[in-house]
Amino acid sequence: MVKYMLPLPLPIQIREYLDRADRSPFRIWLRQLNADAARKVTTSLYRLSLGNFSSVKGVGGSIFECKIDFGPGYRIYFGKDGDTIVILLAGGTKHSQSKDILNAQDRWQDYKLRKRSKL
Repeated sequence: MVKYMLPLPLPIQIREYLDRADRSPFRIWLRQLNADAARKVTTSLYRLSLGNFSSVKGVGGSIFECKIDFGPGYRIYFGKDGDTIVILLAGGTKHSQSKDILNAQDRWQDYKLRKRSKL
């Protein structure tokens, strides 16, 4: 007897964008959150790492937004480097959404430029 099993999705690697001063804007934002909010964000990152993109939508410029229905409406902004790597670019709330998307787009362009120059 043979059982057919669906192939498991490859795990998603979650990485943080580092600016030219070697700082992670996402981590700086995350550390400013209270414990409950940080826990919700961390849970969302875990779900992303399992390939669960159900609360994700594109916001332009190859940037994605993961919505977290908690508090002021937290958001995680990221780019996808291939099918299995997520680069965390920014975090914010519904209130700062427009500014956060622009920051994420700038960081994504910087990430791609620096990655190309290393090749």
